[in-house]
Amino acid sequence: MDASPGPRLILLCGLPGSGKTTLAKRLAREIPAVRLCPDEWLVDLGVDLFDEHLRDRLERRFWAHAQDLLRLGQSVILEFGFWGRSERDEKRLAAKALGVRVELHCLAASIDELCRRLDARSREGGPGTVPISRELLEGYVKLFQAPDDDELGLFDTPPPGRRG
Repeated sequence: MDASPGPRLILLCGLPGSGKTTLAKRLAREIPAVRLCPDEWLVDLGVDLFDEHLRDRLERRFWAHAQDLLRLGQSVILEFGFWGRSERDEKRLAAKALGVRVELHCLAASIDELCRRLDARSREGGPGTVPISRELLEGYVKLFQAPDDDELGLFDTPPPGRRG
């Protein structure tokens, strides 16, 4: 259990295969927190994970729900990937306006490691597993805006023993 008072918003930032879901599940148990993962919901609803329009609508609904939960004192983990600085800024500023602490956990791995993990995940064939080619992943790498030290300094530090 997390001994820190008050709710917090936790943003998980990283490319596919970086470990966001693994970390989110662990943090959700430890804090405890509500974990919102668009991929899992899209899969459960039988929707194409690459349907950008539907993903955007779902993430907007999740964000509205997350704000309600935060207002009620519940910590929330958003597992959106947060590839762009503007997305991270928007969520951080809105949560701060609610008086909530905001953590950013950025998970990184080399493209070779990401490919290895994604290949292993695809071979395991778990529910909702979709293959992501190296070429697609290389395109994602070009779109990804990793947070720099200045940006990281805008977020609250996780309690000791609970860093991603």
